[in-house]
Amino acid sequence: MKKLFILLFITCFGLSSQAQELNFNVRINTQKLQTVDPKVFETLEQTIREFLNSQKWTNDIYDPEERINCNLVLTLQEESSPTSFKADLAIQASRPIYNSDSETPIFNHLDRDLFFNYQQFDPLIYSKTAFNGNLSSVLAFYAYIVLGLDYDSFSPLGGEEFFQLAQDAINNIPSSSTPSPFSGWTPSESNRNRYWLAENLLSPRVKPFRLAMYQYHRQGLDNMAENVDQGRATLATTFDDIEKVNQAYPNCMILQVFNATKASEIIEIFKIASLDEQNKVIRVMSRVDPSNASKYRRIK
Repeated sequence: MKKLFILLFITCFGLSSQAQELNFNVRINTQKLQTVDPKVFETLEQTIREFLNSQKWTNDIYDPEERINCNLVLTLQEESSPTSFKADLAIQASRPIYNSDSETPIFNHLDRDLFFNYQQFDPLIYSKTAFNGNLSSVLAFYAYIVLGLDYDSFSPLGGEEFFQLAQDAINNIPSSSTPSPFSGWTPSESNRNRYWLAENLLSPRVKPFRLAMYQYHRQGLDNMAENVDQGRATLATTFDDIEKVNQAYPNCMILQVFNATKASEIIEIFKIASLDEQNKVIRVMSRVDPSNASKYRRIK
């Protein structure tokens, strides 16, 4: 079973078949660079890939097929100097749906507040207790967010440890480094940045949403291969808790991330559903994601 220590297997067969937790595909877009040689970022692309995919982020054992598939696109927007850059960071992550060949998205987010320094062949180093550069801190932060969301989808509030580690990454940012040039870490800069993402996920007001994500994935999606109607009915019940969180914490960032991550999936699943289920989803999602209300109305 996923994320269990298989001690006998380790003893008998060694560690050769173990895999780390994350499987990131990394791409760096350098089209807007004016002076810096884009080849410098070919090295960085590989360094980021190794940083995310080769590091041991948890104490659990993953089989290769259990790794969390992720995409990361770093788009260079500005070069303040030959070694200082501003970039957009897009991250997507998905996890398998049990008893199927499909995956479900668990995170889809664009971070427009990434400033970092880099010289070719600079290593990326991350410590849980010290600041070693903004880029490594941002990457580790999102690694923990992805892990937390994944673990939340397999057990109730299972991602708590990782959301706290994401908060620790925030706490390690030197106060002299905020808000600029290392923005995105403080509450005063924006209501939609790294600070608020971690705050939301650790907030008691958001716990019903996190519990709903376990029900949505483990008790709903993972059971649809065996009984599609029952699985979809379970999914429909999660929208009650999503609506509660929207009322208790209006415009919270995590619901905006949920909308960006799940809107298309929700629409496709509930195109074939009972009228009551369709009406509930349309009602709740039109309130949670009003800018896309017309899309949800196309469910029926």
